[in-house]
Amino acid sequence: MLKENGHYTVIIEDLTHQGEGVGKVEGFPLFIPGTVPGDMVKVQVRKLRKNFGLADLIQVQEPSPDRVNAACQHHNLCGGCQTLTLCYDVQLAFKEKQVKDALKRIGKIDTEVKPILGMEDPLRYRNKAQFPIGYAHEKLSIGFYQRGSHDIVDMEDCKIQHPFNQEVIHVLKTYIEESDASIYDEKTGKGLLRHLVTKIGFQSREQMIILVVNGHQLPEEELLIHRMTQTFPNLKSLLLNTNQRKTNVIMGPKNRVLHGRDHIVDTLCELEFQISPHAFFQVNPVQTEVLYNQVLKMADLKGHETVFDVYCGIGTISLLLAQGAGKVIGIENVEAAVQDARINAKRNNIINAEFHAANAEAMMPELASRKHLPEVIVVDPPRKGCDEKVLEAMASLNPSKIIYVSCNPATLARDLNYLEFKGYQTTMVQPVDLFPNTIHTESIALLTK
Repeated sequence: MLKENGHYTVIIEDLTHQGEGVGKVEGFPLFIPGTVPGDMVKVQVRKLRKNFGLADLIQVQEPSPDRVNAACQHHNLCGGCQTLTLCYDVQLAFKEKQVKDALKRIGKIDTEVKPILGMEDPLRYRNKAQFPIGYAHEKLSIGFYQRGSHDIVDMEDCKIQHPFNQEVIHVLKTYIEESDASIYDEKTGKGLLRHLVTKIGFQSREQMIILVVNGHQLPEEELLIHRMTQTFPNLKSLLLNTNQRKTNVIMGPKNRVLHGRDHIVDTLCELEFQISPHAFFQVNPVQTEVLYNQVLKMADLKGHETVFDVYCGIGTISLLLAQGAGKVIGIENVEAAVQDARINAKRNNIINAEFHAANAEAMMPELASRKHLPEVIVVDPPRKGCDEKVLEAMASLNPSKIIYVSCNPATLARDLNYLEFKGYQTTMVQPVDLFPNTIHTESIALLTK
């Protein structure tokens, strides 16, 4: 009989969808972070529930042949890279299985799932980082949240982030100590500095630094500006973002430019894109090009088609599609993103793309009433997937193809099931590893009428 706080030896058999190892004691499953299939481990049971238990790793007694040394010393604490100790080929197999299982179990869909497209170098791939600022053990800390908590793991160098961040954190810590700027306490809602957000153009090398504060001004702003601009000659945008709400949402709505301009520019698939502080831009530019080339291949445009790009963001997919379509219409409910999309169209001399700031479920029927009927719809929603009204609106327009880009296999499978009920067939699904060393997977599904 298992007991809480009891110690047990377990062989890890599988991974949960959250990347935790699964081992059984007397047939009862335990979920154990920091383990990989094939490990023999000693664990302590933390909590027992009706159908499973949660346990903590004490010691790896016999490592799995698929276990690798973690590139980061903070791996067992930080909640960012859940699979950093699992060899990359096995990570890819796990993600491919995740997609197949979700399609079958949630979507009841039997379709071809292509082999996942992985990275040649699965480290240092992120172009954006968000670091909470706080105290850990009474020490100023800038890093990531510890797994399952809001305790900060002080981490100057994350192995999946660009090395630029390491120096930014060093300069910011020095400024905080010299200026005596206060640190935000999320329990009391008092204090000034909340988060550090960085963005970098992998092609352009342009850099953006955003300080999220519980106020409107920093002490000794000129000192910070001087330190940052002297250290980073490619710094094109230094911003102060105000967030005075008691919330887990990182950024507030207003930015003030301390240095440079309010955006950076980068190149993707040979097109230039303006990236604003709030703009969504895929975090792995190397694999994003792989992803978008798959979208273009599935669309197989002949030059005359009308294409709707739903949840178009700053127009990345829209402008790529526009080069092979008759007309592309992007729909996005974030006004700032639509403004960026229009600027990006002009920047690239693309005249057959238009963008609308609106809710997709209302905008699509309105466009149809103006005789804009799409042959192809591309949709790239957030993790929660599409609202049913959006799916209904897409199906009612009767496009010959729907291309669904998703970062969540579960909501993808759910939405594909709905579209199949509406008369579409899922022809194939192509997983792409946009997030190596984590549990997250991007997939593209092609549906035909």
